[in-house]
Amino acid sequence: MTAPPHPAAADRREAWPAAAPPHAGGPMRQSSGLFPGPSRPTYREAHPVTAAPLLAGLGAGVIWLALFGALARDLAGYAWWTLLAAVTAWIVAVVLTLIGDRGTAVGVALASGVGLSIAVAFVAAEWITTENWPLW
Repeated sequence: MTAPPHPAAADRREAWPAAAPPHAGGPMRQSSGLFPGPSRPTYREAHPVTAAPLLAGLGAGVIWLALFGALARDLAGYAWWTLLAAVTAWIVAVVLTLIGDRGTAVGVALASGVGLSIAVAFVAAEWITTENWPLW
């Protein structure tokens, strides 16, 4: 013969109702029906990065690096001018980020990073093929 469940155990099972998730102030998404119950809140970026400012920053960064690279007469000059252009572009990207134009800052930083990588690749290729460090 089995004993009836303890009354306190029955109270404990009923004392734990499903708690509603806290509302974070964002809009609630509609549930798809796959998982029952309320969905999680959707958090949105205060200043989203869109394509137009990103492409504008990317274009400005490419033009900036091309103008500085055009000042060079040889590989060493190209590498040093590109390094100077990349550092100043990163400073501008930090300023743009602080101002609030993060899309343009991302484009400028992306262009300067890729441009500096290309200059480093040329320096490395020259160093590997001639076994002479080209920057001194």
